[in-house]
Amino acid sequence: MKLQTLLAATMALVTISFAAPALADEVVVAKLQNPVPAATKFIAGGAMFVCEADTCTTESPSSETFTTGACKTIARKAGLLISYGNVRSSFAADKLAVCNAAITTQVAKK
Repeated sequence: MKLQTLLAATMALVTISFAAPALADEVVVAKLQNPVPAATKFIAGGAMFVCEADTCTTESPSSETFTTGACKTIARKAGLLISYGNVRSSFAADKLAVCNAAITTQVAKK
């Protein structure tokens, strides 16, 4: 019985140690409608995004990176988004519209 418990605990630890790096390596990509005029970096959703041409990426996402709030920040800093996601999932058109509305709201306030 003790051997089974030890084996189960060891297997759980091995599984966690392989899963954590896989999640940490997941790149989040925001494709922009128009290219940024110059390469830029900023923080959105707790992660450093690097934007070049029509793409913003982060290789160190946090639990807050793949959220509407982070998407709005990217839109404000880099411009209208045409897609936002990672290898597992992408924002639907209605969520992208919410992100892009951050720019419209920002322009209206000026």
